[in-house]
Amino acid sequence: MALRGVALWTVVALLAAVSAASHPSCPATPPDSGATLQVSHAFGPCSPLGNDAAAAPSWTGFIADQASRDTSRLLYLDSLAVAGRAYAPIASGRQLLQTPTYVVRARLGTPPQQLLLAVDTSNDAAWIPCSGCAGCPTASPFNPAASTSYRAVPCGSPACAGAPNPSCSLNTKSCGFSLTYADSSLEAALSQDSLAVANNVVKSYTFGCLQKATGTAAPPQGLLGLGRGPLSFLSQTKDMYEGTFSYCLPSFKSLNFSGTLRLGRKGQPLRIKTTPLLANPHRSSLYYVGMTGVRVGKKVVPIPPSALAFDPATGAGTVLDSGTMFTRLVAPAYAAVRDEVRHRIRGAPVSSLGGFDTCYNTTVKWPPVTFMFTGMQVTLPEENLVIHSTYGTTSCLAMAAAPDGVNTVLNVIASMQQQNHRVLFDVPNGRVGFAREQCTAA
Repeated sequence: MALRGVALWTVVALLAAVSAASHPSCPATPPDSGATLQVSHAFGPCSPLGNDAAAAPSWTGFIADQASRDTSRLLYLDSLAVAGRAYAPIASGRQLLQTPTYVVRARLGTPPQQLLLAVDTSNDAAWIPCSGCAGCPTASPFNPAASTSYRAVPCGSPACAGAPNPSCSLNTKSCGFSLTYADSSLEAALSQDSLAVANNVVKSYTFGCLQKATGTAAPPQGLLGLGRGPLSFLSQTKDMYEGTFSYCLPSFKSLNFSGTLRLGRKGQPLRIKTTPLLANPHRSSLYYVGMTGVRVGKKVVPIPPSALAFDPATGAGTVLDSGTMFTRLVAPAYAAVRDEVRHRIRGAPVSSLGGFDTCYNTTVKWPPVTFMFTGMQVTLPEENLVIHSTYGTTSCLAMAAAPDGVNTVLNVIASMQQQNHRVLFDVPNGRVGFAREQCTAA
Protein backbone atom coordinates (compact mmCIF):
# COMPACT_ATOMS: atom_id res chain seq x y z
CA MET A 1 0.00 0.00 0.00
CA ALA A 2 1.58 3.26 -1.06
CA LEU A 3 1.65 6.03 1.53
CA ARG A 4 0.05 8.77 -0.57
CA GLY A 5 -2.50 11.55 -0.22
CA VAL A 6 -1.63 12.44 3.36
CA ALA A 7 -3.46 15.40 4.89
CA LEU A 8 -1.72 18.56 5.98
CA TRP A 9 0.13 17.30 9.04
CA THR A 10 3.67 16.50 10.15
CA VAL A 11 5.78 13.65 11.33
CA VAL A 12 7.08 15.86 14.15
CA ALA A 13 10.05 18.14 13.64
CA LEU A 14 11.82 15.92 11.08
CA LEU A 15 9.44 16.89 8.37
CA ALA A 16 10.10 20.60 8.76
CA ALA A 17 12.22 20.82 5.62
CA VAL A 18 13.67 24.19 6.45
CA SER A 19 17.18 25.53 6.24
CA ALA A 20 19.60 24.57 8.97
CA ALA A 21 21.46 27.79 8.39
CA SER A 22 18.30 29.90 8.73
CA HIS A 23 16.75 28.15 11.75
CA PRO A 24 17.59 30.15 14.88
CA SER A 25 17.48 27.09 17.19
CA CYS A 26 19.94 24.89 15.30
CA PRO A 27 23.15 24.31 17.25
CA ALA A 28 26.54 23.94 15.63
CA THR A 29 27.17 20.37 14.53
CA PRO A 30 29.76 18.77 16.86
CA PRO A 31 33.09 18.03 15.19
CA ASP A 32 34.02 14.58 13.95
CA SER A 33 36.77 12.98 16.01
CA GLY A 34 38.89 9.83 15.92
CA ALA A 35 36.90 7.30 13.90
CA THR A 36 33.51 8.76 14.84
CA LEU A 37 31.49 10.81 12.36
CA GLN A 38 28.48 12.95 13.24
CA VAL A 39 25.27 11.77 11.56
CA SER A 40 22.55 14.24 10.60
CA HIS A 41 19.09 13.76 9.17
CA ALA A 42 19.01 14.84 5.55
CA PHE A 43 15.47 16.23 5.77
CA GLY A 44 15.42 17.48 9.34
CA PRO A 45 15.03 21.11 10.37
CA CYS A 46 18.79 21.33 10.98
CA SER A 47 19.80 19.46 7.83
CA PRO A 48 23.34 20.21 6.65
CA LEU A 49 21.94 20.18 3.14
CA GLY A 50 20.50 23.60 3.93
CA ASN A 51 17.00 23.09 2.56
CA ASP A 52 15.46 26.40 1.54
CA ALA A 53 12.35 27.07 3.62
CA ALA A 54 10.88 29.22 0.88
CA ALA A 55 11.22 26.40 -1.61
CA ALA A 56 10.21 23.61 0.80
CA PRO A 57 7.14 21.60 -0.20
CA SER A 58 3.98 21.60 1.85
CA TRP A 59 3.67 19.02 4.62
CA THR A 60 1.40 17.05 2.36
CA GLY A 61 3.91 17.14 -0.47
CA PHE A 62 6.82 16.22 1.74
CA ILE A 63 5.01 13.27 3.33
CA ALA A 64 3.84 12.03 -0.06
CA ASP A 65 7.37 12.35 -1.46
CA GLN A 66 8.96 10.52 1.48
CA ALA A 67 6.33 7.80 1.27
CA SER A 68 6.98 7.42 -2.44
CA ARG A 69 10.71 7.16 -1.73
CA ASP A 70 10.04 4.40 0.80
CA THR A 71 7.90 2.49 -1.69
CA SER A 72 10.54 2.80 -4.40
CA ARG A 73 13.25 1.91 -1.91
CA LEU A 74 11.45 -1.31 -1.05
CA LEU A 75 11.18 -2.24 -4.72
CA TYR A 76 14.87 -1.45 -5.13
CA LEU A 77 15.85 -3.67 -2.19
CA ASP A 78 13.60 -6.42 -3.51
CA SER A 79 15.34 -6.24 -6.89
CA LEU A 80 18.70 -6.56 -5.13
CA ALA A 81 17.56 -9.49 -3.05
CA VAL A 82 16.25 -11.76 -5.79
CA ALA A 83 18.75 -14.01 -7.54
CA GLY A 84 19.34 -13.17 -11.18
CA ARG A 85 18.00 -9.62 -10.95
CA ALA A 86 21.32 -7.85 -11.43
CA TYR A 87 20.52 -4.15 -11.86
CA ALA A 88 16.89 -4.93 -12.63
CA PRO A 89 14.65 -2.04 -13.68
CA ILE A 90 12.31 -0.72 -11.02
CA ALA A 91 9.32 1.58 -11.02
CA SER A 92 11.30 4.77 -10.67
CA GLY A 93 14.85 5.70 -11.51
CA ARG A 94 15.20 7.72 -8.33
CA GLN A 95 16.51 4.68 -6.45
CA LEU A 96 19.35 4.08 -8.90
CA LEU A 97 21.52 6.28 -6.79
CA GLN A 98 19.63 6.19 -3.54
CA THR A 99 19.64 9.21 -1.23
CA PRO A 100 19.05 7.78 2.24
CA THR A 101 17.83 9.86 5.12
CA TYR A 102 21.15 10.31 6.95
CA VAL A 103 24.34 12.09 5.91
CA VAL A 104 27.91 12.42 7.19
CA ARG A 105 30.76 14.78 6.32
CA ALA A 106 33.90 13.69 4.51
CA ARG A 107 36.80 15.20 2.59
CA LEU A 108 38.07 13.97 -0.75
CA GLY A 109 41.25 14.80 -2.64
CA THR A 110 44.46 16.78 -2.03
CA PRO A 111 43.92 19.45 -0.85
CA PRO A 112 40.71 18.08 0.68
CA GLN A 113 37.34 19.12 -0.70
CA GLN A 114 34.37 19.02 1.68
CA LEU A 115 31.57 16.58 0.86
CA LEU A 116 28.31 15.35 2.32
CA LEU A 117 27.79 11.62 1.86
CA ALA A 118 24.55 9.74 2.36
CA VAL A 119 24.87 6.71 4.66
CA ASP A 120 23.53 3.59 2.94
CA THR A 121 23.82 0.12 4.45
CA SER A 122 22.39 -1.55 1.34
CA ASN A 123 24.77 -0.17 -1.28
CA ASP A 124 28.42 -0.90 -1.94
CA ALA A 125 30.10 1.82 -3.93
CA ALA A 126 30.76 5.48 -3.19
CA TRP A 127 29.13 7.74 -5.76
CA ILE A 128 30.34 11.33 -5.96
CA PRO A 129 28.90 14.05 -8.24
CA CYS A 130 31.90 15.53 -10.05
CA SER A 131 32.41 18.91 -11.68
CA GLY A 132 31.12 19.04 -15.21
CA CYS A 133 28.54 16.33 -14.52
CA ALA A 134 25.59 16.90 -16.82
CA GLY A 135 22.36 16.51 -14.87
CA CYS A 136 23.84 16.29 -11.36
CA PRO A 137 21.78 18.60 -9.10
CA THR A 138 24.54 19.83 -6.83
CA ALA A 139 26.10 23.23 -6.29
CA SER A 140 29.30 21.82 -4.79
CA PRO A 141 30.60 18.88 -6.86
CA PHE A 142 34.01 17.30 -6.39
CA ASN A 143 36.60 18.76 -8.75
CA PRO A 144 39.12 16.07 -9.80
CA ALA A 145 41.31 18.62 -11.57
CA ALA A 146 41.92 20.41 -8.28
CA SER A 147 43.23 17.27 -6.55
CA THR A 148 46.87 16.26 -6.94
CA SER A 149 46.12 12.74 -5.68
CA TYR A 150 43.24 11.96 -8.05
CA ARG A 151 43.69 9.28 -10.68
CA ALA A 152 41.42 7.36 -13.02
CA VAL A 153 41.27 3.60 -12.58
CA PRO A 154 42.81 1.91 -15.64
CA CYS A 155 41.14 -0.72 -17.75
CA GLY A 156 42.07 -4.27 -16.89
CA SER A 157 42.36 -3.59 -13.17
CA PRO A 158 40.47 -5.79 -10.66
CA ALA A 159 38.42 -2.77 -9.58
CA CYS A 160 37.33 -2.17 -13.16
CA ALA A 161 36.32 -5.79 -13.56
CA GLY A 162 34.15 -5.48 -10.45
CA ALA A 163 32.34 -2.35 -11.58
CA PRO A 164 28.80 -2.60 -12.99
CA ASN A 165 28.72 -2.56 -16.80
CA PRO A 166 32.39 -1.53 -17.14
CA SER A 167 33.59 0.09 -20.34
CA CYS A 168 36.95 1.34 -21.54
CA SER A 169 37.81 4.43 -23.53
CA LEU A 170 40.17 3.88 -26.45
CA ASN A 171 41.53 7.38 -26.00
CA THR A 172 42.20 7.40 -22.25
CA LYS A 173 42.34 3.67 -21.46
CA SER A 174 40.51 4.46 -18.23
CA CYS A 175 37.62 2.53 -16.77
CA GLY A 176 34.08 3.84 -16.97
CA PHE A 177 30.76 2.30 -16.15
CA SER A 178 27.07 2.96 -16.51
CA LEU A 179 23.82 2.06 -14.79
CA THR A 180 20.32 2.25 -16.18
CA TYR A 181 17.00 1.96 -14.37
CA ALA A 182 13.70 2.76 -16.04
CA ASP A 183 13.80 6.45 -17.07
CA SER A 184 17.18 7.16 -15.51
CA SER A 185 20.80 6.46 -16.26
CA LEU A 186 24.21 7.31 -14.86
CA GLU A 187 27.63 7.44 -16.43
CA ALA A 188 30.74 7.61 -14.27
CA ALA A 189 34.49 7.30 -14.34
CA LEU A 190 35.88 4.74 -11.92
CA SER A 191 38.33 6.79 -9.88
CA GLN A 192 40.63 6.78 -6.88
CA ASP A 193 41.60 9.51 -4.46
CA SER A 194 42.36 10.15 -0.81
CA LEU A 195 39.21 10.08 1.36
CA ALA A 196 39.32 11.57 4.86
CA VAL A 197 36.65 10.56 7.37
CA ALA A 198 36.89 12.02 10.87
CA ASN A 199 40.62 11.85 11.74
CA ASN A 200 41.48 8.97 9.41
CA VAL A 201 42.57 8.98 5.78
CA VAL A 202 41.77 6.20 3.31
CA LYS A 203 44.34 6.39 0.53
CA SER A 204 43.46 5.31 -3.02
CA TYR A 205 39.76 5.04 -2.25
CA THR A 206 37.81 3.75 -5.26
CA PHE A 207 34.61 5.57 -6.16
CA GLY A 208 32.42 6.48 -9.11
CA CYS A 209 33.02 10.04 -10.32
CA LEU A 210 29.65 10.92 -11.86
CA GLN A 211 29.84 12.53 -15.29
CA LYS A 212 26.29 12.34 -16.60
CA ALA A 213 22.87 11.74 -15.09
CA THR A 214 19.54 11.62 -16.86
CA GLY A 215 16.08 11.22 -15.42
CA THR A 216 15.65 11.45 -11.65
CA ALA A 217 18.61 9.39 -10.51
CA ALA A 218 21.26 11.72 -9.16
CA PRO A 219 21.10 13.11 -5.60
CA PRO A 220 22.55 16.43 -4.48
CA GLN A 221 25.19 14.68 -2.38
CA GLY A 222 27.44 11.65 -2.68
CA LEU A 223 26.87 8.15 -1.35
CA LEU A 224 28.88 6.21 1.22
CA GLY A 225 28.21 2.52 0.64
CA LEU A 226 28.33 0.54 3.89
CA GLY A 227 27.20 -2.76 2.37
CA ARG A 228 29.25 -5.96 2.44
CA GLY A 229 30.22 -6.16 -1.25
CA PRO A 230 33.77 -5.94 -2.66
CA LEU A 231 33.65 -2.23 -3.62
CA SER A 232 32.02 -1.06 -0.40
CA PHE A 233 33.64 1.29 2.08
CA LEU A 234 33.71 -1.57 4.57
CA SER A 235 35.62 -3.85 2.19
CA GLN A 236 38.05 -1.16 1.07
CA THR A 237 38.91 -0.27 4.67
CA LYS A 238 39.01 -3.77 6.17
CA ASP A 239 42.62 -3.35 7.31
CA MET A 240 41.74 -0.06 9.03
CA TYR A 241 38.27 -0.72 10.45
CA GLU A 242 38.18 -4.54 10.47
CA GLY A 243 34.77 -4.75 8.80
CA THR A 244 33.02 -3.24 11.81
CA PHE A 245 30.90 -0.15 12.35
CA SER A 246 27.95 1.05 14.37
CA TYR A 247 25.59 3.97 14.25
CA CYS A 248 23.08 5.74 16.41
CA LEU A 249 20.49 7.38 14.19
CA PRO A 250 19.10 10.52 15.82
CA SER A 251 15.47 11.02 16.59
CA PHE A 252 13.73 13.68 14.54
CA LYS A 253 11.77 15.05 17.50
CA SER A 254 14.23 17.78 18.41
CA LEU A 255 16.14 20.52 16.68
CA ASN A 256 19.04 19.79 19.00
CA PHE A 257 20.17 16.39 17.80
CA SER A 258 23.20 14.61 16.51
CA GLY A 259 23.84 10.94 15.86
CA THR A 260 27.12 9.19 15.23
CA LEU A 261 28.70 6.69 12.87
CA ARG A 262 31.53 4.84 14.66
CA LEU A 263 34.03 3.02 12.46
CA GLY A 264 36.16 0.10 13.64
CA ARG A 265 36.16 -2.01 16.77
CA LYS A 266 37.38 0.67 19.17
CA GLY A 267 34.64 2.23 21.25
CA GLN A 268 31.95 -0.28 20.32
CA PRO A 269 29.62 -1.56 23.08
CA LEU A 270 31.21 -4.37 25.06
CA ARG A 271 27.89 -5.70 26.30
CA ILE A 272 25.27 -5.81 23.60
CA LYS A 273 22.64 -8.31 22.53
CA THR A 274 23.33 -9.67 19.06
CA THR A 275 21.78 -11.81 16.36
CA PRO A 276 23.65 -13.67 13.60
CA LEU A 277 24.05 -12.11 10.19
CA LEU A 278 22.68 -14.30 7.42
CA ALA A 279 24.46 -14.60 4.08
CA ASN A 280 22.69 -14.36 0.74
CA PRO A 281 25.33 -15.32 -1.85
CA HIS A 282 23.31 -13.67 -4.60
CA ARG A 283 23.13 -10.34 -2.80
CA SER A 284 26.01 -10.24 -0.34
CA SER A 285 25.62 -6.52 0.34
CA LEU A 286 22.34 -6.73 2.25
CA TYR A 287 22.31 -7.21 6.02
CA TYR A 288 19.96 -10.15 6.51
CA VAL A 289 18.96 -11.21 10.02
CA GLY A 290 16.75 -14.00 11.29
CA MET A 291 13.46 -12.49 12.42
CA THR A 292 11.51 -15.10 14.36
CA GLY A 293 8.41 -13.20 15.43
CA VAL A 294 6.78 -10.02 16.69
CA ARG A 295 5.27 -9.44 20.11
CA VAL A 296 2.63 -6.79 20.82
CA GLY A 297 2.51 -6.17 24.54
CA LYS A 298 3.11 -9.64 25.96
CA LYS A 299 1.47 -11.54 23.11
CA VAL A 300 3.40 -13.11 20.25
CA VAL A 301 1.21 -12.42 17.23
CA PRO A 302 0.33 -15.27 14.83
CA ILE A 303 2.58 -14.71 11.82
CA PRO A 304 2.91 -17.56 9.28
CA PRO A 305 6.51 -18.89 9.40
CA SER A 306 6.77 -18.44 5.63
CA ALA A 307 6.36 -14.66 6.05
CA LEU A 308 9.59 -14.48 8.07
CA ALA A 309 11.61 -17.34 6.57
CA PHE A 310 15.02 -16.61 5.04
CA ASP A 311 15.39 -17.95 1.49
CA PRO A 312 18.44 -16.89 -0.56
CA ALA A 313 16.88 -18.27 -3.74
CA THR A 314 13.93 -15.89 -3.61
CA GLY A 315 15.55 -13.16 -1.53
CA ALA A 316 12.92 -13.59 1.18
CA GLY A 317 13.74 -12.67 4.75
CA THR A 318 14.42 -9.61 6.87
CA VAL A 319 17.03 -6.90 6.29
CA LEU A 320 18.18 -3.87 8.25
CA ASP A 321 18.24 -0.76 6.09
CA SER A 322 19.23 2.83 6.86
CA GLY A 323 17.57 4.28 3.76
CA THR A 324 13.94 3.32 4.38
CA MET A 325 12.11 5.52 6.90
CA PHE A 326 9.16 3.35 7.97
CA THR A 327 9.34 -0.40 8.52
CA ARG A 328 7.60 -2.46 5.85
CA LEU A 329 6.48 -6.03 6.55
CA VAL A 330 5.12 -8.58 4.11
CA ALA A 331 1.33 -8.50 4.18
CA PRO A 332 0.62 -11.46 6.53
CA ALA A 333 3.16 -10.21 9.08
CA TYR A 334 1.93 -6.64 8.98
CA ALA A 335 -1.73 -7.69 9.27
CA ALA A 336 -0.98 -9.75 12.38
CA VAL A 337 0.84 -6.86 14.07
CA ARG A 338 -1.75 -4.27 13.06
CA ASP A 339 -4.70 -6.36 14.21
CA GLU A 340 -3.20 -6.97 17.65
CA VAL A 341 -2.32 -3.29 18.08
CA ARG A 342 -5.90 -2.38 17.23
CA HIS A 343 -7.17 -5.03 19.64
CA ARG A 344 -5.07 -3.55 22.45
CA ILE A 345 -6.42 -0.04 21.76
CA ARG A 346 -10.01 -1.14 21.91
CA GLY A 347 -12.77 1.39 22.28
CA ALA A 348 -11.24 4.12 20.14
CA PRO A 349 -12.38 4.45 16.50
CA VAL A 350 -9.68 3.60 13.96
CA SER A 351 -9.00 6.01 11.11
CA SER A 352 -6.44 6.19 8.34
CA LEU A 353 -4.15 8.81 6.90
CA GLY A 354 -2.96 7.96 3.45
CA GLY A 355 -1.30 4.57 3.67
CA PHE A 356 -1.13 4.61 7.46
CA ASP A 357 -4.15 2.49 8.24
CA THR A 358 -4.06 2.40 12.05
CA CYS A 359 -4.58 5.94 13.29
CA TYR A 360 -6.47 7.47 16.20
CA ASN A 361 -7.82 10.98 16.51
CA THR A 362 -7.91 10.87 20.30
CA THR A 363 -5.20 10.27 22.87
CA VAL A 364 -4.60 6.54 23.22
CA LYS A 365 -2.10 4.33 25.02
CA TRP A 366 0.02 2.48 22.49
CA PRO A 367 1.29 -1.00 23.42
CA PRO A 368 5.01 -1.71 23.02
CA VAL A 369 6.01 -3.77 19.99
CA THR A 370 8.97 -6.16 20.19
CA PHE A 371 10.85 -7.46 17.18
CA MET A 372 12.12 -10.96 17.93
CA PHE A 373 15.32 -12.19 16.30
CA THR A 374 17.46 -15.26 16.77
CA GLY A 375 19.11 -14.70 20.17
CA MET A 376 17.91 -11.10 20.55
CA GLN A 377 14.79 -9.02 21.07
CA VAL A 378 14.32 -5.30 20.41
CA THR A 379 11.40 -3.59 22.15
CA LEU A 380 10.24 -0.39 20.52
CA PRO A 381 9.05 2.43 22.78
CA GLU A 382 6.41 4.78 21.47
CA GLU A 383 8.92 7.18 19.89
CA ASN A 384 10.06 4.35 17.57
CA LEU A 385 6.57 3.07 16.95
CA VAL A 386 4.19 5.99 16.47
CA ILE A 387 4.06 9.15 14.37
CA HIS A 388 2.17 12.13 15.76
CA SER A 389 0.66 15.12 14.08
CA THR A 390 2.08 18.40 15.29
CA TYR A 391 -1.40 19.80 15.89
CA GLY A 392 -4.23 17.88 17.51
CA THR A 393 -4.07 14.36 18.86
CA THR A 394 -3.80 12.25 15.72
CA SER A 395 -1.30 9.41 15.97
CA CYS A 396 -0.58 6.48 13.64
CA LEU A 397 1.27 3.19 13.73
CA ALA A 398 4.51 3.97 11.84
CA MET A 399 4.61 0.77 9.81
CA ALA A 400 3.01 -0.45 6.63
CA ALA A 401 2.64 -3.52 4.48
CA ALA A 402 4.67 -4.11 1.35
CA PRO A 403 3.26 -2.33 -1.73
CA ASP A 404 0.20 -3.86 -3.36
CA GLY A 405 0.65 -5.69 -6.63
CA VAL A 406 4.35 -6.39 -6.10
CA ASN A 407 5.91 -9.74 -5.34
CA THR A 408 7.85 -8.21 -2.48
CA VAL A 409 9.37 -10.81 -0.20
CA LEU A 410 11.45 -8.63 2.12
CA ASN A 411 10.69 -7.40 5.60
CA VAL A 412 12.63 -4.15 6.01
CA ILE A 413 13.49 -2.86 9.48
CA ALA A 414 13.71 0.86 8.72
CA SER A 415 15.43 3.88 10.22
CA MET A 416 12.59 5.13 12.44
CA GLN A 417 12.52 1.79 14.21
CA GLN A 418 16.32 1.88 14.60
CA GLN A 419 16.53 5.44 15.92
CA ASN A 420 18.08 6.03 19.34
CA HIS A 421 19.69 2.60 19.34
CA ARG A 422 23.35 1.81 18.91
CA VAL A 423 23.20 -0.66 16.02
CA LEU A 424 26.41 -2.67 15.63
CA PHE A 425 27.42 -4.33 12.35
CA ASP A 426 30.25 -6.79 13.04
CA VAL A 427 30.85 -8.51 9.71
CA PRO A 428 33.94 -10.63 10.61
CA ASN A 429 32.03 -12.18 13.52
CA GLY A 430 28.80 -12.38 11.53
CA ARG A 431 26.57 -10.51 13.92
CA VAL A 432 24.34 -7.46 14.36
CA GLY A 433 23.62 -5.95 17.76
CA PHE A 434 21.17 -3.46 19.29
CA ALA A 435 21.63 -1.42 22.46
CA ARG A 436 19.39 1.44 23.57
CA GLU A 437 21.18 4.79 23.31
CA GLN A 438 19.90 8.36 23.21
CA CYS A 439 21.96 9.98 20.49
CA THR A 440 20.67 13.47 21.10
CA ALA A 441 23.00 16.36 21.69
CA ALA A 442 22.73 18.21 24.98
